[in-house]
Amino acid sequence: MFVIVVDKHQNPLMPTKPSRAKRWIRSGKATPFWKNGIFCVRLNVEPSDTEFQEIAVGVDPGSKKEGFSVKSAAHTYLNIQADAHSKVGKKVEKRRELRRSRRSRKCPNRKNRTNRLANKVRIPAGTRARWDWKLRILDWLSKLFPITDVCVEDIKARTIERAKKWNTSFSPLEVGKEWFYTEIEKRWQLLTLEGWETKEMRERLGLKKSSKKLAETFEAHCVDSWCLAYDAVGGDGVVDNTDIFCISPIPIRRRELHRQNPQKGGKRPRYGGTTWNGLVKNTLVRHIKYGLTRISGFGRQGISLYSLEGKRLCQNAKACDFTVLTRLNFNYRSGHSSQT
Repeated sequence: MFVIVVDKHQNPLMPTKPSRAKRWIRSGKATPFWKNGIFCVRLNVEPSDTEFQEIAVGVDPGSKKEGFSVKSAAHTYLNIQADAHSKVGKKVEKRRELRRSRRSRKCPNRKNRTNRLANKVRIPAGTRARWDWKLRILDWLSKLFPITDVCVEDIKARTIERAKKWNTSFSPLEVGKEWFYTEIEKRWQLLTLEGWETKEMRERLGLKKSSKKLAETFEAHCVDSWCLAYDAVGGDGVVDNTDIFCISPIPIRRRELHRQNPQKGGKRPRYGGTTWNGLVKNTLVRHIKYGLTRISGFGRQGISLYSLEGKRLCQNAKACDFTVLTRLNFNYRSGHSSQT
């Protein structure tokens, strides 16, 4: 277990031991703070040593769950299991369906515009959201650790045998992957391994992967991301940290013209936005009764609060009952460590 350290200007330094961080806090040399569920310290003085080790992030993409491991040659600092961002495509399709249905009604509406995105290079919304979610996680980790390398398991799209060469270029997987690799190369050094290479490395190190892909354990996905980071920086082949930190994207519901389904009397009531009286949805607050919660919506009865695990706590909270802390970039929760 290590504590993340940043300097006065929020630049990441090498992590330190909890005992040393505790001495810094007691002497006033550092100030503790939390960043999206991760405990950190900020140095109030100039660091005595600014030497950096190579730190790599292993990325194991997946359709439902994904693994991220931050590792140097000596230590494993953080293992993250993230829920994949996979619902944007259906929302875009539903939005198009509602927009087209409104044009057939006998009500005032503007003329249909020509497609301004025609003949332009772009990534579909669902594909962009899925791969941009991975990039956002890497950007967040780069603010906590001085990352030098990113090693990704190179997944490939299934193509039809004896098809033309352009068959793979129309795959959303290939299009999103190439965009992701381009963005990584702008920031860090990119390394890739194929799935069979990751498997051979895992078996050579004596590590086992769980068949339960949705389980929140180290063996589900982080074991592969750890092997990818190990390939980049090397070190001891024994895993020294199997604790995982689980995160999931926040399902932000933007303002809509009205609800999709008609209510009593055939009316479609309007659907609100994401702000109310200066408060914004998905804000982390400390409630006098429920502790750390997040704002999930606003209604006639009051403010709706959810737990960090996604369970609704109440719908009638008042602004005077909690203290606003910070905006959340994602939901987070603690996972389970390895049983071995």
